[in-house]
Amino acid sequence: MPMIDIDWLKDHVEVPEDLTYEQLAKDLVRVGLEEEEIHRSQLTGPIVVGYVVDATPEPQKNGKIINWCHVDVGDEYNETDENGNKVPRGIICGAPNMAAGEKVVVTLPGAVLPGDFRIEPRKTYGHISNGMCASERELGLGDAHNGIILLREYGFSKEEYDALEPGDDAMELLHLNNPLLEINITPDRGYAFSYRGVAREYHHSTGAAYVDPAIELGEKAPHEAKSIDGAAPVKDMDVFVEDNNPIHGVVGCDRYYGRIVRGFNPSAPTPSWMRRRLIRAGMRSISLAVDVTNYVMLDLGQPLHAYDLNKIEGPIVVRRAGEGEQLTTLDEKEHKLSPEDLLITDSPNGERASRILGLAGVMGGLYGEVTDETTDLFIEAAHFDQVTIARSARRHKIPSEASRRFERGVDPQLQPAAVEMAVELLTRYGSGEGSRTPVDYNQTKRPNDIRFKVSEVSRVAGLDLDTNRISDILTDIGCHVGGGGNGEFSVLPPTWRPDLTEPCDLVEEVARLVGYDEIPVIVPPVPVTGDTGLTLEQRRQRWVADTLAQYGLVETLSYPFVGDADYKAFAMDAKAIKPVSVEITNPLAGDRPFLRRSLLLTLARTVQRNIRRGLQNVSLYELGHVFLWDPNAPAIPALPGGVKPTDEQLAALDAGLPDQPQHVAAILTGKAEDSGWLGETRDVDWSDAVEAVRRVFDRLGAELNLVQPAAADVPAEWHPGRYAEIVAADGTKVGEVGEFHPHVNEALGFPEHSAAFELNLTAWLPTLDDKPVQAKPISTFPPVRQDLAFTVPESVTARQLEDVIREAAGDALESIELFDVFSGEQVGEGQKSLAYAVVFRSPVKTLDASDSEAIRQAIVEKAATLGAQLRA
Repeated sequence: MPMIDIDWLKDHVEVPEDLTYEQLAKDLVRVGLEEEEIHRSQLTGPIVVGYVVDATPEPQKNGKIINWCHVDVGDEYNETDENGNKVPRGIICGAPNMAAGEKVVVTLPGAVLPGDFRIEPRKTYGHISNGMCASERELGLGDAHNGIILLREYGFSKEEYDALEPGDDAMELLHLNNPLLEINITPDRGYAFSYRGVAREYHHSTGAAYVDPAIELGEKAPHEAKSIDGAAPVKDMDVFVEDNNPIHGVVGCDRYYGRIVRGFNPSAPTPSWMRRRLIRAGMRSISLAVDVTNYVMLDLGQPLHAYDLNKIEGPIVVRRAGEGEQLTTLDEKEHKLSPEDLLITDSPNGERASRILGLAGVMGGLYGEVTDETTDLFIEAAHFDQVTIARSARRHKIPSEASRRFERGVDPQLQPAAVEMAVELLTRYGSGEGSRTPVDYNQTKRPNDIRFKVSEVSRVAGLDLDTNRISDILTDIGCHVGGGGNGEFSVLPPTWRPDLTEPCDLVEEVARLVGYDEIPVIVPPVPVTGDTGLTLEQRRQRWVADTLAQYGLVETLSYPFVGDADYKAFAMDAKAIKPVSVEITNPLAGDRPFLRRSLLLTLARTVQRNIRRGLQNVSLYELGHVFLWDPNAPAIPALPGGVKPTDEQLAALDAGLPDQPQHVAAILTGKAEDSGWLGETRDVDWSDAVEAVRRVFDRLGAELNLVQPAAADVPAEWHPGRYAEIVAADGTKVGEVGEFHPHVNEALGFPEHSAAFELNLTAWLPTLDDKPVQAKPISTFPPVRQDLAFTVPESVTARQLEDVIREAAGDALESIELFDVFSGEQVGEGQKSLAYAVVFRSPVKTLDASDSEAIRQAIVEKAATLGAQLRA
C-alpha cells in the first residue's frame, strides 16, 4: 500500500509546518484512507558526513585489498591525539570505490543500523577501525552493496555538494530519521495511489488549499501534431490499437499518448531529492530515465514506460496476444501468453506488430528498454481496460506498481500531463529536448451524467443537508454539477473517479465528506408482511448451541480445509476419501487442499492448538457445514460475468454443487470433574460425550437411540468398544458418539479417553415432531420405589431391557433409571448385571402390595424373553 511522506505531500497541498504523522493518519482516516502503519526509522545515530583524507590500499593474504583510511568527521566526532589535537578517525573499508577526496556517509560508534547491527570500535586487519563507511543496503536505502555511498554521485547539485561539511548530520541529509505513513486503499479509490489523490483527500478532510498539478501540466502539454507551413501534420511515431478480442466488448486500450525526448544524457544522475523520495516510497533508484517514470507515476498516478527510441520501429501496435506467443519480461522470466493478454508491439523490417515490447499495463519486455547508452527516448502513457490488466497480472503472477493502478482505474485524461511532467524532468536533469509533436490515440468516452435527486442524501444516509451544501461537496470532489432548481442535479463525475456511476455513489461521497459520525443512528421500521423472526430450523440450531454451551463447552469456528495430515491423524483411507471430497483449485494452504467431510477433523486442530498452548481441560464444539462431493454430479458451468444468470443456469449451478449439510460436533478432553486439591477428579470418557448428546436430544424433545455396532464395523478413528451410532426415531443414522481410538489421541497429542460426537443436523432435525408436548396430570397418590437387578447375557443392551420394563409396567411406571452395571465371577461368564431404580405411581389410586407385586411379576416375565433373570 502507498507510503506517504509529508515532505512530498507539501508539493500539492498546504499542510501545517508542525504536522505529525499521527495527525496526518487521523486526517486521512476521516475521509476513508485508513492507516496501515506508521513506519519509524530503525537507525540511531551518530551518522554523519565524512571527508576521506587518505585511503591506503593494503593487500591481504587472502587476495583481498582493504583500504586503511583517515576520515574527517568534524571536530565533534574526530579523534584526539596524544597532544590533545583533533585528528581524522581511522576506519577500515573494503569497498572498491573508496578513494581519497570523497565525501561519504560514516556510521560512528554508538550508531545502530537495521537488523540491530551496532557500530563499535574493533580491531581488524591489524588496525582499530573506529567507525564504518556505509553502503545503501547497510542504511536500508536500497539493495546496492557493491560499494559505499559517495555523496558526489548521489544526485546533489555542485552547490549542495560543496556545502556539505564533515560532521553534518547525514540522517537529516538523507531523511533517515523521518517516519512514513502507510495507508490502506480500497479497490474503488485507485486515484489515491498517488500524491495527487492523497493531497486531494487531505484537502477534503481539512479544507487545506489544494491545486491539482495535472491542470497546469495538461495545459502546457501538446495534444495534437501541428501543421508546419501548411504541410500535413508531422508525428514522431504512429500508433494503432487493433483489439480483435475485447473482454466483455471493452477495447483494451482507448488512450495512447507518447512523446519523444532526444539528446538525453544517459549518465546524468538522478537528483538527490528524487532518489530520496523514490527510496522512501519503497522503490529502487535505477537511472534517471527510469526514476523519472516511476516518480511521475507515484506523484500523479499515471504509469509511464520509457523505450529506447533507436531500438524500436514504428508503427507501434497495441493488440491481443496470439496463440503460442511468449514474452520474456524485465525480470527475465518467460511467460506463455494468453489471447486475453494485451501487448505493446512494434514493427521491425516493415513487419507490422511482429515484435513484442511488453505486456501492456503490467511489465515491459527485455527488448527496447532504456540502457546506459540510451540517448533518445519514447515516453508512453496509456489508459488500459481495468479487467484486462487485472487478469493478465494475476494470470502471470506479476503484480506490478503499474498494474495495481490500472486495475483500479487510471484517469483517462491524465496522459498528456504525465508525459509533460516526465519530459520537463528529463530536460531539466538529463539535458534532453522534448518533442512538441506527440502521438495521441484518443478513443475515450465522456463519463455518463448521473441524474441525482438531492432528497437521496436524506433518504439513504439520513443526513439533512441543504441543496447548496450538497452541490459544493460534489463540486469539490471534481464533479460538474448542473441544475438543482427542482431538487435534481445533473452530475458529471470527474474522469479520475470511474467508481462514480450511480446516485448511491454520490450519496456515499457526500456522507464521507460530511463525516460518517454525523449520520444519525436510527433503526428503520420494518413493515411486517409475513412471517418474521427465526425459522424453526434456525431456532433449533440455536437451541443446540445454547445447550452445549450450558453443558460447559466453548463454541469455536475453524477453517474447513483438510489434507493428508488430517487423514493420517484420524487413520482415514486418503485414497478412498479424496475422490468424494471437494478439492480447491487455489487453496490457502498447499497441504490442505480439500474441504472437510467431517467437522471433527478441523475441530481437532483447534483443540490441539489449545492443548499445545498449555490449556489442560479443553472441551469445544462447532456448528458448521461439511462438503460431500458426488463424483457423478454434472460439471459446473462457467457463466459470463456482469450478466444475470437465467433460472436454467442457476439450476445447473445447483446441480453441480456438493451437498453441504449442517453438522454439530464436539470434542471433550482432560478432566470432566475437578473440584480442587481436596476434592475428587474424574477424566473425560465416552459417557460425557453421550451426556452432551442426550441433553441436546432432551432440549429438542427427541428420543435418543444409540446403537453399538460390532467392533469390526467401528470406523478406524473410534475406540471399537466405546463407540455408538446415533439413530433418529425413524431408524436413520444421524451421528456418532464415543471415545477416540488411542492411536488418534497419540497422533493429535490428546489425553487418554478423549471423547467426541458429531451430529448431522440437516438429516436429524426434519425427523423431529414439532407438535406441542401434551402435559400429563400430576398424580396425587404416593409413589412406590423399587430396585430391580437383572442378570442378562452380555449381548443384551441396557436399552433393550429398559424398553421391556417400560412395556411390562404400562401406565403405572413413572420413571426408570439405570444405576449399576456389574460383571464378574458372581454373575457368571458371559453374563452381566443391570440394576434399575424404578418408580411406580397410579393416577387413580394408591398402589398396595398386591398391585406392586403384580407389576413386578409382569416385568420379570417379560424380561425373561431376553434371557434376563431377576437377582435375589
